[in-house]
Amino acid sequence: MASQLVFFTIAVIASLAMLLRWFGESRGHAKRLAMVPHRIHVNGIRGKSTVARLIAGMLREADLVTVGKSTGSFAAVIKPDGEDHPLHRTGSPTILEQINVVRDWVTPFVDAIVMECMAINPRYQKVSEERIIKSTIGVITNVREDHQDVMGETLPEIAMSLMSSCPKNGILVTAEQNPELLDIMFSEARKRGTSLIVADPTQVRPEEVAAFDFISFEENIAIVLAIAELLNIPRHIAMAGMVRAPADPGVLRIERYKIGGKNLTWANLFAVNDRESMVAATEKLRPYIGENTTSVGILNNRTDRQRRAIQFADIAVNDLAFDRLVTFGAYEDLVSNIVINNGFPKEHLINLGEQRNPAIETIIEEAVAKMPTDDVLLVGFVNIHTHQAEMMLEYFEDEANRGKPRGKNHLVAVA
Repeated sequence: MASQLVFFTIAVIASLAMLLRWFGESRGHAKRLAMVPHRIHVNGIRGKSTVARLIAGMLREADLVTVGKSTGSFAAVIKPDGEDHPLHRTGSPTILEQINVVRDWVTPFVDAIVMECMAINPRYQKVSEERIIKSTIGVITNVREDHQDVMGETLPEIAMSLMSSCPKNGILVTAEQNPELLDIMFSEARKRGTSLIVADPTQVRPEEVAAFDFISFEENIAIVLAIAELLNIPRHIAMAGMVRAPADPGVLRIERYKIGGKNLTWANLFAVNDRESMVAATEKLRPYIGENTTSVGILNNRTDRQRRAIQFADIAVNDLAFDRLVTFGAYEDLVSNIVINNGFPKEHLINLGEQRNPAIETIIEEAVAKMPTDDVLLVGFVNIHTHQAEMMLEYFEDEANRGKPRGKNHLVAVA
C-alpha cells in the first residue's frame, strides 16, 4: 500500500511538473509572438515556398527585420540578412518545429515573421494558425487537387480544409480566381471576422515578370504586391525585394545541355503533382519547343501514390501534348494501360521504371539519345522521389558541376 502511495505521489508530481513546464513554454511563446507586429502565415496547394520567400524579400527591402521559414523541399529559416539556415531534423517533421523557430529566432528587434504552413491535415492547420502563429495576415496561394486523402475529394472540400489556417479578426490574401471557391473563402473568412483580399494576377506588368531570373507566375507576384499595399510598401520597393530574394533551393529548373548528340532542354517539374499547375507549367515551356524538338514527359510514380499515378496517366494524354512518354518508378503496367487506352501510341511509350530498373546510362540513351530530332525537351513530373528520378537529378547535377550546360539556365517557380 505504501509503495502504491509513493508511486501515485511521484506520478502526480511528474504530471504537475510537465503541466507547469507546458504552461511556462506556452506563455513564453505567446510573449514572443506578441513582440512581432507582422505575422504572415502562408498556406495553399502550390507555390507556398516561393511566395513565403518573395514576401520575406519584400519586407527586407522595406527595412523590416524579417525572419522567414520555408518548408517545401528544403526546410530552412530565412535569416534577416536573407541567407538560409538549414533545419536539420532528427525525426519526422511536426508543426512543433514552428514553435522552435519562434523561440530561437524571434527577438525584440524582429518586425515580421513569414511562416510557410507545414501542416496538411486541416486539424493541424488550425492548430498551427490558432495556437502557434496567430497571423495578422494569412495567405492561401491557390486551391488545387492534391492530398485528397486528408483534405477532401473535391476542390470545394479542399478550399474548406485550407481555410483552417485563416486568421481570426485579421486579413487573408489569395490569388485563387475560381468564383465557387472564392464564395466559400469569403463565407469562412466572415465567420472569423477576417477580410479576404483577392489578388489580381492581370495587374502584374509584363516587365515585372521579366525582371526575375527565373520564370515566375503572375499569381505569386500578385499576392506579394497585395500585401505590400496593405503595409503601405511602395510597389517599386516590393518588386526590388522580390527580385533580390534568393529562390528556394527546390525550385523547378529548366537547364540546357549537350548530351547524347542532342541539344537537351531539361525541365525538372517533379514537384508538380496537380493538373492545373502542370498545365500552367507546360505553358511556360512553349518557347523551348521548336519544329525540330521532340517533347518527352516522364511519369514519375511512387509506390505510395497510386491514385496520383492513375490521375496523371490521364492528364499526360488528355491535358498535355508530349511526343513521347516515359514511365519511372512504380505501377508501370497500370499506367501504361491507361495511357494506351487514352489513345497514346504504344510505340511512343517507354518503360524505364522498377520492372526494368535501368542504369542512368540506359535512361539517358532511351529518353534522350534515341529521340528522332536534334532538339529534345525532357520534362519530369508527378513526384519528386523514386530511384530513377534521383539518379537523373544526380546525373544532371554532375553535368552542371562539370561545366557542360550550354545557354542560359532558368528557374521555374510553380504557381
